[in-house]
Amino acid sequence: MGEFNKNAFEETFEGPGNQGSYYTDSRPNTGIFGTLEGITAEDASLSIHGSTIAAHSDHIRYYLWVIRTLISGIDFEKDWDASWTITQVDEEKWSEIRKELHREYASLLTEIDTIDLENWLTNVNATIAHSAYHLGALRQMIKTLETKSDKT
Repeated sequence: MGEFNKNAFEETFEGPGNQGSYYTDSRPNTGIFGTLEGITAEDASLSIHGSTIAAHSDHIRYYLWVIRTLISGIDFEKDWDASWTITQVDEEKWSEIRKELHREYASLLTEIDTIDLENWLTNVNATIAHSAYHLGALRQMIKTLETKSDKT
């Protein structure tokens, strides 16, 4: 049986710690939370490659919620399409998405510390891969924003 790499999970969201990086930039603020810092609601609402930074961010939040809810034993209907419906956001909604993302991350991290990981190992490890994928997508979207800014 494998194990859960809590350091990689934390790095995905919080960025690398003092011990260096497993896979993100070794610079501070290269996890999801740091990547989203300084992004305005206007930029988070721009369609880039058919999606928005706001939609990716809310989808990551939803995924964490799904895993945490499954672990809690609550039966529910997943609606992956609904997790992609956010496009345009104002500053208030954008702030709410980021706060809820932080909250779901912290809640899942707490939940992971209290469960029998053998039963949930695939699910919690999938959160690393899934979130890392979206971190890469977010970073590429931000590069596209930066490129557009350089041309104006």
